[in-house]
Amino acid sequence: MDGSYMDEMDDFTLLIGRCLLAFLFLVSGLQKFWNIPDLSAYLDSLGLPAPTMLTWLMALCEIVGGLALVIGFQIRAISILFATWCVITAVVVHIHEPSILMKNLALAGGFLVLAGSGPGGISYYGNWPERHVRGTSA
Repeated sequence: MDGSYMDEMDDFTLLIGRCLLAFLFLVSGLQKFWNIPDLSAYLDSLGLPAPTMLTWLMALCEIVGGLALVIGFQIRAISILFATWCVITAVVVHIHEPSILMKNLALAGGFLVLAGSGPGGISYYGNWPERHVRGTSA
């Protein structure tokens, strides 16, 4: 990137895209924290092991991962994990809900695109704070 207007727009669109993806997971993680018993009972009805612990783990991962997306930290790793997460939940939890299944598969595709593109310049590894190793997610 040479600092042109289009490069700045790419950085901005990656930031907005990361924030929109993060919003979904931040809200979902908070909802899980607020509804631990209900979600645990649902996961138990699906036959999943340790449903209460799994619910807490899911909520924590969604919130921490969502925050990482916002700041652009470890984007490739987080994106691959969330893509995998979306496919697994689509197949295990939402297999009989076609619209949610398709939404999760589309999200997985978006995360794979983000994994391929990297975080952009407006990220932990870009312009925040005083970092100049653009486009990396070491």
